[in-house]
Amino acid sequence: MAEGRTRPAWAEIDLGALERNARRISEFVGKSQLCAVVKADAYGHGAVQSAEAFLRGGATWLAVALVDEGIELREAGITAPILMLSEPPADAIDAAVEAGLTPTVATADGVRRVASAGERRQLRVPVHLKVDTGMHRVGASLDELPDLLTAIATSPTVELEGLYTHLAVADSTAEDAEAFIAEQLELFEQATDMAATLGLTPSLRHVANSAAALIRPKAGFDMVRVGIALYGASPSPEVADRFGDLGVPSLEPVLTLKARVSAVRRLKAGSRPSYGRVRPLPQDSYVATVPIGYADGVPRALLASGFEVLIHGKRHPLAGTITMDQIVVDCGDTEVEVGAEVVLLGVQSGERISAEDWAQQLGTISYEVLCGIGPRVTRSPIAT
Repeated sequence: MAEGRTRPAWAEIDLGALERNARRISEFVGKSQLCAVVKADAYGHGAVQSAEAFLRGGATWLAVALVDEGIELREAGITAPILMLSEPPADAIDAAVEAGLTPTVATADGVRRVASAGERRQLRVPVHLKVDTGMHRVGASLDELPDLLTAIATSPTVELEGLYTHLAVADSTAEDAEAFIAEQLELFEQATDMAATLGLTPSLRHVANSAAALIRPKAGFDMVRVGIALYGASPSPEVADRFGDLGVPSLEPVLTLKARVSAVRRLKAGSRPSYGRVRPLPQDSYVATVPIGYADGVPRALLASGFEVLIHGKRHPLAGTITMDQIVVDCGDTEVEVGAEVVLLGVQSGERISAEDWAQQLGTISYEVLCGIGPRVTRSPIAT
């Protein structure tokens, strides 16, 4: 048995919340199909169980970043269409086609490799062509599109099923961001027109990520690619601020990060627990040791930000530096016992600590918080 299964630190994954979030978003986006993004082990929630829940909730597509991620889903028996969000490496094209994954193409070499894989298998491979409209990360520029579209149109083994792009500032509502999004959408329409001149009419045009899917209906097109919102976290505070006005459905946080107190000691005021002795206790206090640390995704920087955990429904600050495997918690006059449940993310007795709270304290985004929870933390599915 792996040690992580017996260690008193774990994450509960609410499969019911995953399914309900998918259903609410699917209904909200209306005619647009829902593509559930399950890359990076479903943002740390478990790829297979998350994918299955999203499909039950109305998702019709899944999306991954790596060929291996798609193969994992196929080996688990998932037959839904799976989009690869970047062009596969040359040595992975055959594996992707063999597994029935849908490759993204963005280069002439990519189109040729997919065509060759189709020829070897005597089949026509559906692809999605990604257009760079301003993100400047992955995708073909409009100048490169004519040659790529011609290569696809003349290939007997490649079918242009999808055309898409990615919005660079969808999680911002600033005036300049809105203007840039408008420019990207205009460029995307130009790409669509280029395809049409060659007789290519992809059945799936898609642009919207979580932020755009929730607050920009004009970006819906035929499909939306939703990631973070399916896991119950907002893409950004600015996006969340618009939910009420736009009638965005309530989304349920899915992951709860828990541990149990492994030791308790009573220390005098002025004692300085943990490495560096950086923080004196302001009073005589009960200090609890909890077996979870930065190797598990609890960053050292949380100490300086005033991070708190929940024990017996009360908030308690850290008593010292976060270490690789453990944290120490200043419980003040509150007596806690070995085995007491500690919530680092989630709800306890009505009090809640969210991924957005962590992100604000760390100066980052909720995506990084959730994806950063390490593999030593067992994911335990629950059903609500």
